[in-house]
Amino acid sequence: MRWIGWAQRKAAEEWVRERDLTQEQSFVLGYLQRTPGVIQRDIAEITRTSAASVSSLLQGLERRGLVERRADAENARTKRVFATDEGIALIAGFEDAMTALDDVLLAPLDADERSTLQALLQKVTAELPEPTR
Repeated sequence: MRWIGWAQRKAAEEWVRERDLTQEQSFVLGYLQRTPGVIQRDIAEITRTSAASVSSLLQGLERRGLVERRADAENARTKRVFATDEGIALIAGFEDAMTALDDVLLAPLDADERSTLQALLQKVTAELPEPTR
């Protein structure tokens, strides 16, 4: 199990690194794609980090044109954060890359073995708490 997790993590890190992003930057871009217009505090909460760290991370992404902060229509002091089209395009394909990796990792198994493994993993994960991140 650990080897599989290690292989998945390494592949994800490499995919992100090829785009000159950190894991955190990639995660935030994905989060902004799914939930555009959040405030920095929301990002700090979901990433379990400080507001200062989020501010620094967003500044780096902003300099590259991958995110933009816009004043809230109801409160000009509040800034809403959005991934730009360029930012979304940069992370496009991550899920496909991870699915392709799964196919490589599961290549030694035939269809019946894959079904059995899937059923067993669903049984195990049914007892685990839902991941929050």
